Amino acid sequence: MLQKHLILIITAIFIGLAATSQVAAQQQIDRQLGAGVIVGEPTGISLKYWNNDSNAFDAGVSWSITNEYLHLHADYLMHKYELFDISKGSLPLYYGLGGRILFADDPDIGARIPVGLNYLMEEDPIGFFVEVVPTLDLLPDVEFEMGGGIGVRYYF
Repeated sequence: MLQKHLILIITAIFIGLAATSQVAAQQQIDRQLGAGVIVGEPTGISLKYWNNDSNAFDAGVSWSITNEYLHLHADYLMHKYELFDISKGSLPLYYGLGGRILFADDPDIGARIPVGLNYLMEEDPIGFFVEVVPTLDLLPDVEFEMGGGIGVRYYF
């Protein structure tokens, strides 16, 4: 019962962050909200909301098949476009800071530091990404983990 209430609270926070963010256009994407999938450990649904052309909020709801837990996360991301010069679209490096909650027999709460690449297509509202995510669980025990995945999002 506690897990359901926690999920509802976290979902409300995600929606509130997206609703209060300022409206701005991203360079290759006319639409600010992207939804898609991430495949890795864990695997699930990925959302991204562009706050402006170089900052975004990222959130995910996923499931770990190997460890059998529900994973929720939210991150604030910063993007650097000038590192890779490509002929079509853009390929920013991104990094950020966020948090996660694992709902399992023994729930965990931790901090995330995602680092990745996000290929944004020039003509289509689609973005592909790959990321690695060092995580420091803080509760109930302090523990370091590595995660990551690859994914795709369609921008609305």
